Amino acid sequence: MQGKVEICGINTSKLKVLKSEETMELLRRTKQGDLQAREQLISGNLRLVLSVIQKFANRGENADDLFQVGCIGLIKAIDNFNVDLDVKFSTYGVPMIIGEIRRYLRDNSSLRVSRSMRDTAYKVLQAKEKFIAQHQREPTIEEIAKLLEIKREDVVFALDAIMDPVSLYEPVYDHGGDTICVMDQVKDSKNTDESWLEHIALKEAMNRLSEREQHILSLRFFEGRTQMEVAEEVGISQAQVSRLEKNAINQIKKNI
Repeated sequence: MQGKVEICGINTSKLKVLKSEETMELLRRTKQGDLQAREQLISGNLRLVLSVIQKFANRGENADDLFQVGCIGLIKAIDNFNVDLDVKFSTYGVPMIIGEIRRYLRDNSSLRVSRSMRDTAYKVLQAKEKFIAQHQREPTIEEIAKLLEIKREDVVFALDAIMDPVSLYEPVYDHGGDTICVMDQVKDSKNTDESWLEHIALKEAMNRLSEREQHILSLRFFEGRTQMEVAEEVGISQAQVSRLEKNAINQIKKNI
């Protein structure tokens, strides 16, 4: 996509860029019903659409399709922008364009989400767009939940269910050197080779203990019993429990 000069029949190198003052003036005229001003706004913000769709370049989607969908988001942003609020158009327009593209990707996704979850998600997205149109900012999860009168968790689950999948090979950083992908940032700190080896070594060391020593360590460290409680159950003194526990631990350390 980065090397493509023409997209949807438009030469991207010749896209016009409007100044902030020009944009606001055209927006005011558009609100008054000036269709020519609306067309100028659309053509003058196509570079904004182009910059947004580059964020989705690694999804395997056709660039022309994404550009057309992004233009729909741009038109919606123009039609719903509130000129009375002190907000830059790009601040409002970019989330609208991204939202339209994400909706397109969700509708064409091979992943299947339950109808009830999808319905909740669309209600959340509609409430989000309505809130943005009124306040010119993104709502919080709590604000969306309050608007829809549903639990905060339901909002989170619904949004998570329709999130676009990310490839493990998608680059997250590239600055003149080796590219860092998502898989480079994902780490399982629990199921590592080291933890498996430690688990095996510990199990073998435990098996070398006597049944009484294994029972005492199980009560002490797996069930959280005190030495007095262990002494009562095993039928020995607390001092004997302490000595057996200490010897067993030292033997495990030696075997490992």
